[in-house]
Amino acid sequence: MLMALLFGVTMLVSSGNGLPVADDTPFFANIHTANDFTKRQNERLTRAQQLLDELVAVKEKHSVDNTLKLYDNILVELDAAASQAGLIEQVHPDSAMRATSEKIVQQVSAFSTELSLNRTVYDALSAMNLGSANTETKFYVEKTLRSFRLSGVDKDEAIRKKVKELNDELVLIGQDFSRNIREDVRTVYANNVAELDGLPQDFIALHKPEADGKIKLTINYPDAIPVFTYAKSEDLRKRLYMEYNNRAFPKNIDVLNKLIAKRYELAQLLGFPNYAALVTADKMVANEKNANDFIEKIASASNDRMKREYQVLLGRKKQDVAAATEVTPWESGYYSELVRKSKYDFDGQKVRPYFPYDKVKQGVLDVTSKLFDVQFKRNTTAPVWDSSVECYEMYENGTMTGRFYLDMHPRENKYNHAAQFAIRTGVSGKQIPEAALICNFPGGIKGDAGLMEHGDVETFFHEFGHLLHHLFAGKQQWIGLSGISTEWDFVEAPSQMLEEWAWDAATLQSFAKHYQTGEAIPAELVQQMRNADEFGKGMQVRNQMYYAKLSLSCYDRKASEVNTNELVKTLRERYTPYKYIEGTHMQTSFGHLDGYSAIYYTYMWSLVISKDLFSKFDTKNIMASGAAKKYRETILAPGGSKPAAVLVKNFLGREFSFESWKKWLDEGE
Repeated sequence: MLMALLFGVTMLVSSGNGLPVADDTPFFANIHTANDFTKRQNERLTRAQQLLDELVAVKEKHSVDNTLKLYDNILVELDAAASQAGLIEQVHPDSAMRATSEKIVQQVSAFSTELSLNRTVYDALSAMNLGSANTETKFYVEKTLRSFRLSGVDKDEAIRKKVKELNDELVLIGQDFSRNIREDVRTVYANNVAELDGLPQDFIALHKPEADGKIKLTINYPDAIPVFTYAKSEDLRKRLYMEYNNRAFPKNIDVLNKLIAKRYELAQLLGFPNYAALVTADKMVANEKNANDFIEKIASASNDRMKREYQVLLGRKKQDVAAATEVTPWESGYYSELVRKSKYDFDGQKVRPYFPYDKVKQGVLDVTSKLFDVQFKRNTTAPVWDSSVECYEMYENGTMTGRFYLDMHPRENKYNHAAQFAIRTGVSGKQIPEAALICNFPGGIKGDAGLMEHGDVETFFHEFGHLLHHLFAGKQQWIGLSGISTEWDFVEAPSQMLEEWAWDAATLQSFAKHYQTGEAIPAELVQQMRNADEFGKGMQVRNQMYYAKLSLSCYDRKASEVNTNELVKTLRERYTPYKYIEGTHMQTSFGHLDGYSAIYYTYMWSLVISKDLFSKFDTKNIMASGAAKKYRETILAPGGSKPAAVLVKNFLGREFSFESWKKWLDEGE
């Protein structure tokens, strides 16, 4: 998952001649208190205002030098303040720092909204003579002017004022939505050790009974995923399922309704029939109708396979419960695992010992370092927001070209999903890119090896794919084209493609070593894992289309027609083989309904592209440098300097197609 705010870079200080000077020190340097953090970001906002005043005051003919450079430097300041405050509000252990960061996000968002509605700035950018400008600059101006128009800059003053008010409200609503999810870490208790039967021994050893003999479990991933997959106790799985699917309930019901209503009102003001139409207008998909058609195309392609797989699942359950007529959602992971055992002779617990967190971390670093010809070095002196956070720097030919942080284990009041957060967007000749991975993997506890599920390993590669995209794309001339600034329905493709390396036997054997014996994971076990992973693919794709349709349906109609409880129920039963469970409210913790809004379809859209991109790699030698070098140069490094379709065509030599994705879908049947 990609977490990004409105803009993104680092602090630039004045050189005395009106131009900024790069400051590439770690972003948290000299930040000891909430006041320090506030002062730093206020300096950025002050600088942004000074630059804006300079731009508005330009009297001569507008040009790239006297107008676009000033505008881009404004974004440099806003990007840094928004990105850094956006990260800290999600991860800092101190409540005062989180509260301060929330306020900064509000201030930066308000400034950014005003800027997007500033007719004087829009007119100045429109009036520039671009005759001698390079192709990237012309494309940047084209993208920028379109964004201004989508923001409502061409509306009358009364509408622009209302748009600003709505955007300011939406920032607050989104923060409430996110905070409610982050803070609601629910627990259930196993009545005794016997109720943990089926779970891995390392999991049981880590979860000691309390004084009354009961064992505390949370809805965080390191507890939830093993319980749903391995616990023999249906009662335990069901109780955890109910809590997991009621995070932030009931608080977020009203918050979500407000979010949907305000976004609909905003779309209406801007001349769009609904918010989905507004948010898809600058995406590869082009409009909400095409997004819906895509969802239905994917759902149709995977429907028959889903039905066959569900019958296999039900058949396996009948071995335990002869009269069974259905599989419930809290049974799906458990019986899928049993099918993989019986049909593919694969037990997920057999691979866990080969994935201790520290080995996986080093493996991801080593694999990507070799693949893309860069070096990662740990910086143990860089200031961090929590003692568990690690800082690394990326080097190329002896020069530091990027920095990132790993915040990888659960803790109280921390973001509880997995995502890459931008901290600073690199700009050629100005500053290096900086980012953070925020995950919730096992480990981080003294004496705990942090044995990961293979799905965790895949997630690590996925998020690192976002990170590499951010780092490699941070060398553009303009911040508006740098970093992950391409169309949003393309941004998941690079991260999804890097997941392929988590399935390659030779790659895994380079780091997946048994935490007790040091033995590399056997190639035969990897093949068994690959074979077993084929089961459930149809159900997984359909489940993704359930999320995509829910996301779209919240925003592709009048707000008054949206009943999220009804949508969750009807769409689950339309797109998945499972019945809706009364009393659950998954929408209250579906964070994408805020960040991604109507465009969750982007995950599958990007997957179609990523499967096509991967078709150019040699599956017998996945670490070969040729394809990786071209991929970096044509897909990652350009950032948003070209339309995504052009980037893809430059790599493939043709338009992307569904052929590789369909081949992937049909494999293993």
